[in-house]
Amino acid sequence: MDTRTVTPAAARRRFRDGLVTPTSGWSAGYTQANLIALPRELAFDFLLFAQRNPKPCPVLEVLEPGQVRGGIFAADDADVRTDAPAYRVFRGGELVDEIADARAAWRDDLVAFLLGCSFSFEHPLVDNGVPVRHITAGRNVPMYTTTIACRPAGRLSGNLVVSLRMIPAAQVADAVRISSRYPAVHGAPVHIGDPAALGISDLQNPDFGDPPVSEDGDVPVFWACGVTPQAMVMQSRPELAITHAPGHMLITDQQDRSYQVP
Repeated sequence: MDTRTVTPAAARRRFRDGLVTPTSGWSAGYTQANLIALPRELAFDFLLFAQRNPKPCPVLEVLEPGQVRGGIFAADDADVRTDAPAYRVFRGGELVDEIADARAAWRDDLVAFLLGCSFSFEHPLVDNGVPVRHITAGRNVPMYTTTIACRPAGRLSGNLVVSLRMIPAAQVADAVRISSRYPAVHGAPVHIGDPAALGISDLQNPDFGDPPVSEDGDVPVFWACGVTPQAMVMQSRPELAITHAPGHMLITDQQDRSYQVP
C-alpha cells in the first residue's frame, strides 16, 4: 500500500478500525496534528504555554470543552478520541495507558488542542529530493528530550523535545529552506550538528520513536517537536492528560499548502 496516496478519511477509518502505525509518510499534502487534551481548568495555562513556546507548540485548533471535532478536524465522521492510531493517557504526570481508542478515558471537561506536526513538511522534502530516512526504512521518527527549558506558563513547565532527521550535508540548506516555509508545523530546524549542545548524549537511544537511520556524510538536523507537551505533562503532573502516542498523529482534511508561506 502506498500510504502517500491514502486519503485522510480513509486513513482515519483504518486507524479507527484498529490499525496502529506511525503516520509519517501518510496522506501526502494533508496536515497532520499532534494532540493534547487537558482539563478545562488548565486550558488557559496551556494556551499561554503554547503562545510562549510557538516552535514546539504551534496551535492549529482549540476545541470547546468536551468537543471531539471541529475546525480543521471537522469531517462528519471525525473524532479526536478514535482517529489517531494510538493514544497515551497520563494521570498525575505518569503514563498509565497506551491505547488505540481514547473514548473510555475521555471526560466532558477536556479541552483538545491540535498542534502542527513536522510530518507535514516531510512530503515537500521528499518531493524536492531530500531523503527522509525513517520513512524509507519504515520506522518512526526519533525524538529526544533536551536540556533546554521551555518558557513556563501558570502551572505548566517542561523541556523542549526535538525530532531528528539525518540529512546529507549537501542538502541541509535545502532542508532548512523547505521546512522554513511551514512555520505552523514547526518550521525551520532549531539546531544542526552536535547533539551534545541540546543535552543529547546518545542518538541511538531516543526518548521516543525509533533509533535514527543514517548514511555516510549525513548531518543530524533537529526540529522542535509536538511531543514537547508530553514532556511538560510528565514534569507538571496535571490530574489527567490525553495525547497522541509519539509519531501516531491525527490526519486532518486541511491541506499543507494552506500553511505554506512564500
